[in-house]
Amino acid sequence: MSTDDLEALGLLHDPVRRSLYDVVTASGGDVGRGEAAEAAGVSRTLAGHHLDKLVEAGLLESGFRQQEKKGPGSGRPAKVYRRARGERSVSLPPRDYATLASVLAGVVDLLGAEEQAEQAAHRAGEGIGRRHAGEPVERVLGERGYEPYEEGGLLRLRNCPFHVLAEEQPLLVCSVNLALCRGLLEGLGDDPGRARLDPRPGECCVALSKTNGD
Repeated sequence: MSTDDLEALGLLHDPVRRSLYDVVTASGGDVGRGEAAEAAGVSRTLAGHHLDKLVEAGLLESGFRQQEKKGPGSGRPAKVYRRARGERSVSLPPRDYATLASVLAGVVDLLGAEEQAEQAAHRAGEGIGRRHAGEPVERVLGERGYEPYEEGGLLRLRNCPFHVLAEEQPLLVCSVNLALCRGLLEGLGDDPGRARLDPRPGECCVALSKTNGD
């Protein structure tokens, strides 16, 4: 944990900035100042000020959306905002679980213990599910950082909670993540077959169908 992390996350204590940040991250893509302002219920000027502060802190990234009309009179490209690719974490005192996870993933790969890792992940998911029995799976996944949303009859997961490790060991992490999600469904008393691998760039590799086979 760095001082920059604390300062950046401290910006989200302001309700307007938090609302604007949530609007941008929930979109899964580029959001213009006007769109963000309307969704957050603030003026465009105020939204622009706070959005730029979030960019300065590294919580958002900015760019420009090209106008459909080209040539003279087309106007300036519109400024847009998106979730930053980096991540921030705060732990007091500082902890470094990511390094340990990377080491353990390397051991699994070295020993060829992928099947055992998937079984362990399934059991862990079952335990989580049992502790949240009776709750909707969307809520449970949301509380664990997956950011679920519905699209085309599927429950997709906008965020991968294991993103850093997935970049190092994508096959292992995705298979373990799938086993974890299936175990979670089973622990909730739901159909584990709903969870399947359906990777898309910038999102979690797992998606959930409405029912098994859909």
